[in-house]
Amino acid sequence: MQQAVRVAVFGFGGLGKGMARLIPHRPDFKLVAVADSQGYAFDANGLDLDDNFALVQPIHSDSDSIISLLKAHAGEIDAVFMALPNLPVEFFAETVKRIADETNFEGVFVDALKRTEAVERLFALNEQLQERKILYITGAGATPGFLTTVAAIAAHSFVEVLDVNIHFGVGIANWEAYKATVREDFIHLEGFDAKRVACMSDEEISEELEVRNGLLKLVDMEHADDIILELAGVCPRDRVRVGGLVDTRNAKKPVNTTVTVTGRTVSGAVGSHQFVVSDEATMVDNVCGPALGFMLRGTELYERGFYGLITSADIMPRFSSRVFSGGEVSRMQEAALSV
Repeated sequence: MQQAVRVAVFGFGGLGKGMARLIPHRPDFKLVAVADSQGYAFDANGLDLDDNFALVQPIHSDSDSIISLLKAHAGEIDAVFMALPNLPVEFFAETVKRIADETNFEGVFVDALKRTEAVERLFALNEQLQERKILYITGAGATPGFLTTVAAIAAHSFVEVLDVNIHFGVGIANWEAYKATVREDFIHLEGFDAKRVACMSDEEISEELEVRNGLLKLVDMEHADDIILELAGVCPRDRVRVGGLVDTRNAKKPVNTTVTVTGRTVSGAVGSHQFVVSDEATMVDNVCGPALGFMLRGTELYERGFYGLITSADIMPRFSSRVFSGGEVSRMQEAALSV
């Protein structure tokens, strides 16, 4: 690709600002637009941001800012990073459907969705995305995304994958900078669900964090790594476990982030691979960096005429096993990558 990929960021909270901070260090990309619930900003020459990566130019105030932005500038945007909140769970899919229905945008989407149900809802839009000449890569952040694809690669040492365990440590100095992420993590705590969390005020979230000393211990999360690895044919989703520890008061990670893949070799031996993520790489580093990598790969595929919905693991070497097959949805994904 000769010119920089013109990127829009939808959602300008912690991850959105993190992406804006990263893009100037990646010469393949240029940030031309952002949109959130407050409105949108666009500049074909690149957005003007201050030292804190806050927008300098005025925001076009619009309650339907994403749709308005794409109606006005769809032809000047190549790719979109979706950093929107995922509460309620249908919000992502509904937003993507509106974009396909109401705008003429053609290009690449990349998201950092976490919940399995949210990814499943996106698959219902596959045919529509193909018709609209949109390539959508889901689960392309840290987990799912970076760590999922690590597991997909590690699986190739084995003829059968018995267990995938993704355990993360996240440190954020101020939870309010990542409100949407922390709210979504609350859903996985005992006694909480999406309906309850959606009704909680920021003050109630803060009070609950105070009780927990700012720490969120997350176990057996409903995390889209499971469906992505299942669709990739690596293993059934019930063999994928995701959890971790989030410190909402300190930037330092409370525990290492690791991916452990256990499997059976061709000789019948059982062993494990483990990948350890650098503690110096933050959540934003591990989400936004890989997302840009998937985005660049997506733009290359798009230029070759590939449209539809795929996952991050679909761009990895394909796992082949008689023991387990990803099944019907995997065949649908193969169709999405056919011209």
